[in-house]
Amino acid sequence: MKKYTKKVAALLMATALAATLLAGCGGSGSSAPAGNSTPSTPASEPAGDTTPDTPASEGGFTDYSAGFPENVTIQIPVYDRAFEGWNVTDNYYTQWIQEEFGDPLNVTVEYVAIPRGDEVNTFMQLIASHTAPDIIFHYDMPAAVNYWDQGAMQPIDYDEVAFYAPDYWANMEDTIKTYGNVDGEQAFIFASRYSLGTYYQWITLVRQDWLDAVNMDMPTNWDEAMAVGEAWKEAGLGTWGYSLPTSSFTYFYGFIGPDVSDEEKALYLDLNVAPLTWSATENYLRAYNEAYNKGVVDTEFYLNLTDADNKAKFVSGQVGTYGFYIANNTDVFSSLLANDPDAKVSVLGTNSMIPAGNPAYFYEYPAYGMIMGINADSTPEERAATYMFLNWMSQPDNLFKLEHGVEGETFEYDENGLPIHIDNTAESKLSGNNNKDYWCLVEEAVTYGDDEDNFIANKSNWAPEGYADLIDTNYHQVVDNLDNGLITPIFTKVVASTAEYSGDLNSLWQEACTACVRCAPEEFDDTYAEYCEEYLKAGYQEILDEKQALIDEGSYLVIE
Repeated sequence: MKKYTKKVAALLMATALAATLLAGCGGSGSSAPAGNSTPSTPASEPAGDTTPDTPASEGGFTDYSAGFPENVTIQIPVYDRAFEGWNVTDNYYTQWIQEEFGDPLNVTVEYVAIPRGDEVNTFMQLIASHTAPDIIFHYDMPAAVNYWDQGAMQPIDYDEVAFYAPDYWANMEDTIKTYGNVDGEQAFIFASRYSLGTYYQWITLVRQDWLDAVNMDMPTNWDEAMAVGEAWKEAGLGTWGYSLPTSSFTYFYGFIGPDVSDEEKALYLDLNVAPLTWSATENYLRAYNEAYNKGVVDTEFYLNLTDADNKAKFVSGQVGTYGFYIANNTDVFSSLLANDPDAKVSVLGTNSMIPAGNPAYFYEYPAYGMIMGINADSTPEERAATYMFLNWMSQPDNLFKLEHGVEGETFEYDENGLPIHIDNTAESKLSGNNNKDYWCLVEEAVTYGDDEDNFIANKSNWAPEGYADLIDTNYHQVVDNLDNGLITPIFTKVVASTAEYSGDLNSLWQEACTACVRCAPEEFDDTYAEYCEEYLKAGYQEILDEKQALIDEGSYLVIE
């Protein structure tokens, strides 16, 4: 049986860390200076007490496998997603971790809540006040590099990681050595990533009953989608769903066109800054300007800023599409049927909303999940305990319990021997996203052995009763389109201007997008040109220039 930032924030951070360098005080009990400097006790020398109870290894690292002579407290960040009834820092699983990992080693494991929607500002404030956790993390490389550049993290000794976390290191050595260096220094460690499941969990629903009502097939390109939208309008139905892109900028991928160079990707692909001046964005804005003026996309798109906004319009019948991460406890289907008992849904086609002949490019995740650095203020003992914690969590039995919980309470095995989650109110219930915010430190997605088992288990765990066919359709669409993934090139040096200007540019982008989509078609060229000029002057030209200089010197990785 198988068991399986804004400119102001950046300046605040820099100022606070400069003060730390002068004061030389540590946030979690350390006297080590902040910044990208060598830790106060070099990793190449024995750390902590070297009594007979904690013998030094041949490599110079102190052996704490029997426990630390004096209690060590490690602080671990965990995303707080405001799940109702869930205490993110104190629950069955945090207590279990303390009992199983912490107590035997004389380590206190404290969790620090990081609001998911405001993690950058939260980390900035914690770092400035020397109260940041021992791990500082982020999902996006530019943000992680910004923390490093501001001096919030200390260099990582790979030998030390391998000593204290041998199993974790065996899993992640190649990934860490490939992606973990910044400016020639060892900056980051990572969680592993199995991406395929992430791709087909994101699903875009379309009102199949609306397509049937106008006697039209699923559109296979942008022009066909516009024809469908006009037919919906004439029939008195809703519009195509649309919302203002405000973060994780991948809105333009379907408008890039078939030929894109590695240099263009390095210059323009950036989750944190919208490439307003790139032709792909111009193509995107021009297309949506046309759709807006025809009245076939939501004309109040600029007010749709959250998932709740988009979902509300879909279930109420105002729009005919909705994209989201599907889960078996979602209420989107029941809410839709409550408003319209005859509603039927399908999965939107991969090419439905992009110009004919364009590849259906999508954001392909790199080979790593969570990006982690060690707080510049962490002591050698705290650092060692943190690595030991990652190693403990990497053990299959421990990881399994964090991901699935307790048999009979949170999951049951199906006929294939795969754990299938069940609804429950037991003390051991999982968080709203299956405890991911705890185990994401070592693994980005749950895996069950191979793609087939993953698919079988995911379909059971994601699809509400009666909707498994949606997962089937989405899975095959994703698999058929895997060759069109684009991985953002990774700069091996800091792009300082990105951190400096991204906040201001994001605000300007939202204004520019709204204006360009809503203006009259004959005003589009002038409106777009004016905003491009303003955008370049607001800092984007500096970003492009800095990136180009790094490209010219070869300081970036192109991942195929």
